[in-house]
Amino acid sequence: MIYIDSCRKKEDTLRKLYPDAMLIDVTSHATDQWQQLSPFYPHYNIPVPFSPGVNAACVEGVWQGLKVFEHEDIDLSCFTNGTMHNLKRTVATHGPCIGHRKGVKGTQLLDYVEARRQIFIPTYGWMLQYKAADLIKQLRQLSATQTVVLLDFNTNADIEDTSKPLSHASLVKAYAEGLYPYGTTTPKTIQQLTLF
Repeated sequence: MIYIDSCRKKEDTLRKLYPDAMLIDVTSHATDQWQQLSPFYPHYNIPVPFSPGVNAACVEGVWQGLKVFEHEDIDLSCFTNGTMHNLKRTVATHGPCIGHRKGVKGTQLLDYVEARRQIFIPTYGWMLQYKAADLIKQLRQLSATQTVVLLDFNTNADIEDTSKPLSHASLVKAYAEGLYPYGTTTPKTIQQLTLF
C-alpha cells in the first residue's frame, strides 16, 4: 500500500502515523535515488506537449515555461534549466497568470485545470514511463510487501482543486497502482505526447 503525506512533518510524527512504513522523499530535496521522481529533476529530452521537436530538461521546466502572464508570454529558458533552481515563475514576480499556452507556437490558452490535464499530468507520466521506469518497478515491489509513504511538499491529489498545488507524489502513487488519472489508459495517454 502506498500513502501520501507531507515532508514538512517531523519524522517522529510520521513514524507514529505509519509504524514500520518505508518513508520515501520524492521531492527535489531528497538525498537519494528517489529525488529522480521530482518534477524538478533534470532527466533531459522530455517532450514539450503540442511542440514537435521541442524538449525540456525537466517536467517543472515544461510547466513553468508554458505559463503565460498578463504582461509576459512563455519562457523558453525554463526548458533548458537543468539546475533544479530558479524555475518558478510566480504571480508575485510576473503579475496575474492568465493560462498555459497549448504548445510553444500554440494560440490557445489552457486554464489551470486543463493545463494540469493536458500538460503537467501527461508530461509527468511520460517522465515516469521513460525516465523513471526502474524506480516505479522498485516502488511496486516495495509496496507489495510493506507500507510505503511518499513524502511531498503538497498532498493535494484532486486535479480539479486549484486552491493548492497538485501533489506529484499522488501521481507517482496513481501511476504505480494503475489509478486515475493514469490507470488502464496509461499507454495511450503517454504515447499521445509523441503526436503533439
